[in-house]
Amino acid sequence: MHEPEVDALADLEERILRAVELVATLRSERDAALAQLEEAKRSSGTASEEATKLRAEIDSLQSDRKQVRTRIEKLLGQLDQLS
Repeated sequence: MHEPEVDALADLEERILRAVELVATLRSERDAALAQLEEAKRSSGTASEEATKLRAEIDSLQSDRKQVRTRIEKLLGQLDQLS
């Protein structure tokens, strides 16, 4: 295998690992946001405002997760082309 191919593969591997870490972080943040949302639903007063804010945060995190998934799939497709 040529050196540039090895570098490209190592770079791709590093990017995939970072993407996996990001997905794990986003899932953790989503779970925390969902827990906060449930807590906000149980409390009174500004619960509706907080629930709306948390729902928006969850939507944003899910969008980020979808983008990361798309990028990972694209990277894996590129990896397949190296084979």
